[in-house]
Amino acid sequence: MTQLEKATFGAGCFWGVEAAFRRVPGVTDALSGYLGGTLANPSYKDVCTGRTGHAEVVEVTYDPSKVRYEDLLNVFWTSHDPTTLNRQGPDRGTQYRSAIFYHGEAQKHEALASKERWNASGQFSRPVVTEVTPASTFYRAEEYHQRYLEKQGLASCHIP
Repeated sequence: MTQLEKATFGAGCFWGVEAAFRRVPGVTDALSGYLGGTLANPSYKDVCTGRTGHAEVVEVTYDPSKVRYEDLLNVFWTSHDPTTLNRQGPDRGTQYRSAIFYHGEAQKHEALASKERWNASGQFSRPVVTEVTPASTFYRAEEYHQRYLEKQGLASCHIP
């Protein structure tokens, strides 16, 4: 039996990002949450102040025998604008930053190489500002955030 792995991404509001990862074959779970800050057990209200240092993230659990980390990185790059600093669409603040939180050296190297490839690809008109940092403690977001778009009947809509 293959050991499941984790990957964690910050790409703005976690609702659409979570839905995008849930559609990937080989992903066994995707949870909305907070990571990268200093406050233990932050709430959505805490994170929204922009003072905790957390990003809204999606923690992806996946089967590496069915989906490669590189494939997850490609979903990440195409699900948001990695050239806007601390902003995605109308959402502004450090909690909406573009970030890859890696779990281990292999993910770190793959994330950095992927960032370099996407930055050089000509796909974006501005430089990629995505941070690549080690994963710290993941805090699961409140239950109403989990599968939010699905609960609203929007999970089948197009999410970039």
